[in-house]
This record gives sequence, structure tokens and C-alpha cells, in this order.
Amino acid sequence: MLDLRAQAIFADYFVICSGESELQLRALMQAVQYEAKTRGDRMPKSIEGAPADGWILIDYGDVVVHLFAPEKRAYYDLESLWHQGRVIVRVQ
Repeated sequence: MLDLRAQAIFADYFVICSGESELQLRALMQAVQYEAKTRGDRMPKSIEGAPADGWILIDYGDVVVHLFAPEKRAYYDLESLWHQGRVIVRVQ
């Protein structure tokens, strides 16, 4: 999770995750949406991509969730692009 408040005006935080398969990406997408709705009463403003594409973006306005297959995550390399963002949480 990156804190982008000092670098961006379109979002406060990026959550960046990897899933090893289309099935795992779908499960992550569903879990994010379920938890946001049940714990925070939040619905996404938009969803881009799909598990079959290897990338999914779930936009909650202040928080943007990026779910990637490993090769897509390496290609887009958001951690390097937003390297000035402060890492809040890192789980390996």
C-alpha cells in the first residue's frame, strides 16, 4: 500500500497486489469488493480490466486497488513509477 497524498491529487492510496492465476485474481477482486462494501459501505466508482486480462483496477476514489498477474505487475511497475509514495504496508 502506497501513500500518494503528497504526489497525486486523484487518489490518496494505491493498493498493489499480485495473483498467480486468473482464478486467484478473481478471488482477490471479489474479496476487495466484499470487504469494502461490508466493512466500509463503499462501492467502486469504476472497475477496469478483468482477471483474464491479468490486471484489474478498482477505483474507490481516494483508494485505488491494482490487482496484477506477475508479468503485468512487472510490466507496469507501479512501485517504480510512484517511488516517492510512502510504503504503508508491504506483505511478501
